[in-house]
Amino acid sequence: MNDTLLLAAGWLQTGGGIGGDIKDLIFDIAIPCLCGAFVVFIGWKTKAPGPTIMAVIFASIVWGGAANMEGVLKDKTVQDIKKYDTPPAPKGDK
Repeated sequence: MNDTLLLAAGWLQTGGGIGGDIKDLIFDIAIPCLCGAFVVFIGWKTKAPGPTIMAVIFASIVWGGAANMEGVLKDKTVQDIKKYDTPPAPKGDK
């Protein structure tokens, strides 16, 4: 087998591993930390319970959406593929 092909396959596998690690780092560490910092910053700047409670609600929506993104998008991709594999029937003249 060609050495260049083996080298390319190795780089692709390495890139895939790094991409997965970066994705996990963003979704498991960066987003929760940014949500917490957002809540602390809003609470510190406003010093009022109303905006801080709203910041907690917004941060929990973002954090929950990021945590459940993989499961939600998994089914969405299958739906999109089925949608484009079977085009709609043409509409008749009325």
